[in-house]
Amino acid sequence: QLGDTLCRLFRLQNLAKTMTVAETTTAVTAAAKAPEHFTMTEDEIIAKFPGRLRGFDLYRKMGSPKNIVAPMVDQSELAWRMLSRNYGADLCYTPMFHAKLFANEQKYRDEHWQTNETERPVIVQFCANDPDVLLKAASMVAGQADAVDLNLGCPQHIARRGHYGSFLMDEWDLVSRLIRKLHENLEIPVTAKIRVFPEIEKTVEYAKMVEAAGAQIITVHGRLREQKGHKTGLADWAKIKAVKDAVSVPVFANGNI
Repeated sequence: QLGDTLCRLFRLQNLAKTMTVAETTTAVTAAAKAPEHFTMTEDEIIAKFPGRLRGFDLYRKMGSPKNIVAPMVDQSELAWRMLSRNYGADLCYTPMFHAKLFANEQKYRDEHWQTNETERPVIVQFCANDPDVLLKAASMVAGQADAVDLNLGCPQHIARRGHYGSFLMDEWDLVSRLIRKLHENLEIPVTAKIRVFPEIEKTVEYAKMVEAAGAQIITVHGRLREQKGHKTGLADWAKIKAVKDAVSVPVFANGNI
């Protein structure tokens, strides 16, 4: 798994002093080999989607948004997004959609997803735990959205039962496969929203893994998975800053706003 790869790279740094240059190079190359689900190189992906925006190009194309309306279940429907724009919102997210229901049920799509010709920029958010199902759902909105976002932050019990949101935080390989599937196959960019770990170092490595998989914007909710309800507390902006300093894609701060 990706976490194991990172650990091996760290150990190799300590071993390098006792190894020859050739041995070190071979070992590092083996340990840093791309995961099997990386079926395309970045150059190949760019060639496949030459017009798809990346990182700060995507951010600037959306108007360099500062006031961003976060995804809220049962709240962030079209009427709310339109009202928010009237009061200064630069970018809106849809509510979190369940990828499996969205992909397979016309009634669910009709009830939850509406848009119009004036509603841009907009990012459609999904929760998912199956890369193929996520791609199927995301492909259905590709022509009507600026990007598709993967929710990795929902801390509610329904997310635990459904095996999505922040309850994928300990499954780095699955998270990477979900993002990579869209990065290699979807005509619009993929972004991701994450929560933080207790350790700032682990939070940073998690964000770097999400970036490496293909996320073009990372939203960091500066709270732990356990911080919800009466235990919500304050978001840790120091961890958000650490992520911002460590990755090369835009970072949106979430929490305490």
